[in-house]
Amino acid sequence: MRRLTQAITTTGVKGIAVTGVLALVLTGCARNDSASDDSAGSGGEDCVEADPDKKVGMAFDVGGRGDQSFNDSAATGLDKAACDLGLTVQTAEAQDGEAESAREGRLQQLVDAGFNPVIAVGFAYSPSVAAVAAANPDIDFAIVDDLAEGDNIANLVFAEEEGSFLVGAAAALKSETDNIGFVGGVETPLIKKFEAGYTAGAQAVTPDIEVQARYLTQPPDFSGFGDPAKGKTAAEGMFDNDADIVYQAAGGSGGGVFEAASEAGAMAIGVDSDQALTADDSVKDVILTSMLKNIDVAVFDYLEAVEGGDAPSGPTVYDLSVDGVGYSTTGGQVDDITDQLEEFKQQIIDGEITVPSS
Repeated sequence: MRRLTQAITTTGVKGIAVTGVLALVLTGCARNDSASDDSAGSGGEDCVEADPDKKVGMAFDVGGRGDQSFNDSAATGLDKAACDLGLTVQTAEAQDGEAESAREGRLQQLVDAGFNPVIAVGFAYSPSVAAVAAANPDIDFAIVDDLAEGDNIANLVFAEEEGSFLVGAAAALKSETDNIGFVGGVETPLIKKFEAGYTAGAQAVTPDIEVQARYLTQPPDFSGFGDPAKGKTAAEGMFDNDADIVYQAAGGSGGGVFEAASEAGAMAIGVDSDQALTADDSVKDVILTSMLKNIDVAVFDYLEAVEGGDAPSGPTVYDLSVDGVGYSTTGGQVDDITDQLEEFKQQIIDGEITVPSS
């Protein structure tokens, strides 16, 4: 994949000492010669033997491995790197309602255990990455989805609004009620990008379409990314109010949106991963498409660069022009509108359409 790198002005971030004993759960180191639910390596005879001196740490956001969405996409990239590059990995997971000090402590514990580089998954880690990276200038860090500043920090960011535009257009083309919905996990500028692109794409097809929107929680409460019951309730309200398709950008809470769609005889749109492949079998048939966000590719690209001796810093932007975002076609439910979606995609790449991010 080609990558588009943008330069930013880097300012110093004053380091802080992380003190105290923090309780967190670290999953076992990957062993590339065996498969395990706790392993970050995919295992198997085709994998390079794990080198104990090549140690990579990854800190997941709330929901962790198994969320069928954001974290799982990052985990897929980590698994591939562990297998292809012979890396030994350790993972940790954020907990609902934890203090900022817990995130800093989690990253520092990975550093103290000899893991380098350390990858943080999710914008909520931004302050922690900036602080811990400043305190450990010889360690390479990467953060997915935000612009933490530091000479030793790589920012793996995405044009979520562009992919969301395409699934918004798909929703409008498929809606029979001209009424669709959006469920965001936590109301932050990042998740607002999904809503903005989705609405713009839908309006590009049907200017007067109704787009219902709801967020499950507000910062600093990030439980909206891991509460399927809240996701289901939000979507049920939209379906009761005549929406027939709901797009969710809500991490693990998205499973509840799929359940609501199934019970309502309606449709839903997945996010980050191809959720017609990853979601529970009972709801896969209601997933019209998914907005693909290739976090796995970004994570693998980063680790491959580090392994090659050229650790990136600053932002690398994954947009439509490099297939960093897109939409899925699993299940064939958008096959009849693919030509129209591809036309929108090319117009965005060519600059004929500027997609709003807020």
